[in-house]
Amino acid sequence: MAKTRAQRKAERRAREAQERKRSGSDPLISEARAQHDTQVPISGDIAEIEAVEMGMAAGAPEAELETPDAPKPSRAERRVEEKRQKEADKNRRAEQKRQEREQLARKQKQATAERQRGGVIGFLVSCWQELKKVQWPDRETLVQATAVTIIFVAVAAAYLGALDALFEFLIKQIL
Repeated sequence: MAKTRAQRKAERRAREAQERKRSGSDPLISEARAQHDTQVPISGDIAEIEAVEMGMAAGAPEAELETPDAPKPSRAERRVEEKRQKEADKNRRAEQKRQEREQLARKQKQATAERQRGGVIGFLVSCWQELKKVQWPDRETLVQATAVTIIFVAVAAAYLGALDALFEFLIKQIL
């Protein structure tokens, strides 16, 4: 079973206490101990724990730091987790619907307040609200759109004028 963060921390503290105890003794013994420690590798469990702790210190979530041989959650645990997740999603959707209903109620209340005003004042207020919603173009866009409109109108006028002159000529020839 995978060790909890508290268990790993307790083991690390115990190792540090042992190191302090060893290093506090005679310098010759500590020198021999240092040589011995460099020749004896640490166990795989301790290396794994230290690697996970370093990963957490780097900011990685604990779930991503599990080793491949770590035990997987049982089917019942997965179901409980899925059920909890579904319940959280359901609560989130219910909260969102409640907020939407409140927002709709506020809009309806505002609309009824506007209806109570006179016809002309209500119209002007609604016009002002609509003008606030408009996304006004900048000067460059305005000039460009105006130029396109004028060019299109000139082309259409020339085309219709040419057709009018052609049909007028044809009608005169026929009559």
